Amino acid sequence: MNLKTLLAASVLALSLPMAVQAQGLVRGAERGAQDGADAAGPLGAIVGGAVGAATGTVGGILGIDDRPRFRQYVTRERRSSYAYDGDVRVGTVLPSAGVTYYDVPDEYNARDSRYTIVNDRPVLVDRSRRIVEVID
Repeated sequence: MNLKTLLAASVLALSLPMAVQAQGLVRGAERGAQDGADAAGPLGAIVGGAVGAATGTVGGILGIDDRPRFRQYVTRERRSSYAYDGDVRVGTVLPSAGVTYYDVPDEYNARDSRYTIVNDRPVLVDRSRRIVEVID
């Protein structure tokens, strides 16, 4: 590997976390970097992280391909919906009383997230009950 390629890869590796965080695509970058590292070592991790950030989780915790499958899963489960008067959007903290939270199956790789149904819309929440993704 020549010096210019190594330097360019290093700059990309150092700037990627800031760009990824700003876009909210951390999970896609992490998954892509791991897959790239497994396939092609350090340079593969850099390329995989960039591709994963661009394609892996546009808009939230679940990947693009996981969203429709997760919505189907939630529909099959037939969970009751919590009637909420406020905005159902990312950042809203739901009450602890009256809302039932469910574990997200491991196949969706939504670690540290649970889900519930609010106003007939599935949402992912973190451990503090803050909505981190609305599944439309």
